[in-house]
Amino acid sequence: MSRLHTRRQFIRTASATSALVAGGELAFFSGLPRVSAKDAALDTKAIHFSDAIDPLIRLLENTPRDRLLEEVGGRVRNGLSYQQLLAALLLAGVRNIQPRPVGFKFHAVLVVNSAHLASIASPEADRWLPIFWALDQFKSSQAQDEREGDWTMSPANELKLPPSHKARQAFIEAMDNWDEPAADSAITALARTAGANELFELFCRYGARDFRDIGHKAIYVANSWRTLQAIGWQHCEPVLRSLAYGLLDRRGDSNPAKSDQPADRPWRRNAELAKKIRADWPHGKPDRAATREVLDTLRTANADEACDKVVELLNREVAPQSIWDALFDAAGELLMRRPGIVSLHAVTSTNALHFAFQQSANDETRRLLLLQNAAFLPLFRGDLNAAKDLRIDEFSPAEIKKTATPSLPEIFDEIGRDRMSAARKVLAYLGAGESPEEFIQAARRTVFLKGRDSHDYKFSSAVLEDYAQISPAWRDRFLAASVFQLRGSGGPDNAVVQRTRAALSV
Repeated sequence: MSRLHTRRQFIRTASATSALVAGGELAFFSGLPRVSAKDAALDTKAIHFSDAIDPLIRLLENTPRDRLLEEVGGRVRNGLSYQQLLAALLLAGVRNIQPRPVGFKFHAVLVVNSAHLASIASPEADRWLPIFWALDQFKSSQAQDEREGDWTMSPANELKLPPSHKARQAFIEAMDNWDEPAADSAITALARTAGANELFELFCRYGARDFRDIGHKAIYVANSWRTLQAIGWQHCEPVLRSLAYGLLDRRGDSNPAKSDQPADRPWRRNAELAKKIRADWPHGKPDRAATREVLDTLRTANADEACDKVVELLNREVAPQSIWDALFDAAGELLMRRPGIVSLHAVTSTNALHFAFQQSANDETRRLLLLQNAAFLPLFRGDLNAAKDLRIDEFSPAEIKKTATPSLPEIFDEIGRDRMSAARKVLAYLGAGESPEEFIQAARRTVFLKGRDSHDYKFSSAVLEDYAQISPAWRDRFLAASVFQLRGSGGPDNAVVQRTRAALSV
């Protein structure tokens, strides 16, 4: 699985444009360069996909970055579906980009679901923009991967696969022992025989068990599973192999199964702490004061103290929703206090862990996901002395002028100049009864036009989704805090927007 090899024959810039020739498309391809048998030959060292999707994946892999959007645009005009393109984009990333670390260049894979969420939540006129942006991002990451060794997912070792009735236990043992070859063989067998929900239950635990890669492991679990729901479970095997390989990244640490590393301690402690939570913990009562207790705790507590507070409140019959309200807003507060890449991931990992919490049907797993999120937030916090003294539950809305509340153009213009002022204006805007949906759509469209980094999509899709997951008393402040990372209206549009519109024009 981890073998590196060069794909010089596999990556041929002239070969891809003929890969989809069939039927009525022949006229469109008649002016394109011919493809020799040598150019079209498959690399036997790389995993293969089905005949139905592999030609499109190879098109994405082989077409140069400066031509890809135009090539795909032509196929969209000729009937290529959104679902087909989404599937090819995910699988091309899985085959070509090493999921270690689970971040950096691998964002080309992580961002696929975020782009998809942005697409389906957008007006029809904008719906292709996020996916075409993600196509361009894939080509950038593919080039970086080639410079760093040209990793490619190799075929599974069919001789090492456990029998179907032993695959689940073999996978658990391999993941618990951080055994990469055994995990790859086991998940290959399990992907062919187990159902989606069973596999998700396994993966969401392993995605949350350690803090390496600052939450990206949980993000990869959530985003890959969600994308598979959109493109079809028939594509799961290579995605789950990539996911297992990524989750076993230990960033140079000795084997955690045989050592005591800081990144693994919260999970081990929480596995015992979860047993102390009362049996009917999901049925507590909402409590705004308890939400404030958790917020106050997370400002100074270490991971153990944060988890102890959560257990205390659950055993006081506080509803889990009141604790999640605090976790969401605490992540937003970190973004206010220390804007940047680390705090951003406090928000996106909370989104992923909460999604897993909602989807899991296992009581123990749900307890652990809640506790792990509480443990992770202090780890994201960093040096308190270097952070601004801002509190998400205390900052005041902007004063409303007699003429009108702050307008959306005014807010998004202010983001580029003074984010705290913009946050206060958002709070005033929402407090005056203006539409949060209009703000969310404006924020999303601004990312389409101005976004230049995968985190623009990852963050915006997470935070705009999570607004609806938070209780009404707390959600407006969370949305206001989001402007510390959202794009403002200043600056030029990114070039991908113009290229996409040109590529799709008739």
